[in-house]
Amino acid sequence: MKKIYVIEDDENIRNLLKIALSGFLYEPIAFETAEEALKSIEKDRPDMAIFDLMLPGMDGVSAIKLVRQMPAVKDIPILILTAKDKELDKVIGLDGGADDYMVKPFGILELGARIRSLLRRSGSSLHGDGETDALEGSEHEAAREHEASKAQRRVLRYNDIEVDERKHEARIGERQLELTNKEYGLLCYLMERPSFVATRDELLNAVWGYDYDGESRTVDMHIKSLRQKIGDESGEMIQTVRGVGYKLR
Repeated sequence: MKKIYVIEDDENIRNLLKIALSGFLYEPIAFETAEEALKSIEKDRPDMAIFDLMLPGMDGVSAIKLVRQMPAVKDIPILILTAKDKELDKVIGLDGGADDYMVKPFGILELGARIRSLLRRSGSSLHGDGETDALEGSEHEAAREHEASKAQRRVLRYNDIEVDERKHEARIGERQLELTNKEYGLLCYLMERPSFVATRDELLNAVWGYDYDGESRTVDMHIKSLRQKIGDESGEMIQTVRGVGYKLR
């Protein structure tokens, strides 16, 4: 049975989540504050965590960043479940280390679907009955081939930009670029396909995940920030294809 941490200060919502997760045959462990959850999360090693953003004491994003620094649990799926519905809040939460973002009020069935999706994508998708939701043979083989190809590629280069995927680093000459995870993902995706146009939906799917319910404006905001960091404010290198998306010139 998969163990899911719930960090939520509202007792009614906390109890609702415990009932819903138990109904999906998961084992919910609930906490009122981030500090309480952080005390046990690395030792207990849950399979997933659901964080509210507005918590007493430490906020959800700060707590998620700490989880991402803990070797034992740094890769667990994390879902933000919050009343904060502004696009900037979503960007901050996702860039802070969350894998998905849901806004309250929420639907129980959608919550269950998102949890299954996150566990499946993390490679640990066991349903409550203990059955493995594994990829079928051909899909599994394709995934292995993709990872092998990525491992062989290792270093991407475009003009003066170099990305070392082994180190998760990007440089222009000797200058290391301080990129967020999403900016790094956008840069890699475009560098892998120079001269090809990537649509906004394609970039959302590739960098944020296929079930991210975001808007194209999110991509535009991150492209603008990426341009600034690589010294391409005029958009000569990362070109805008009006009404479609972006490409590397």
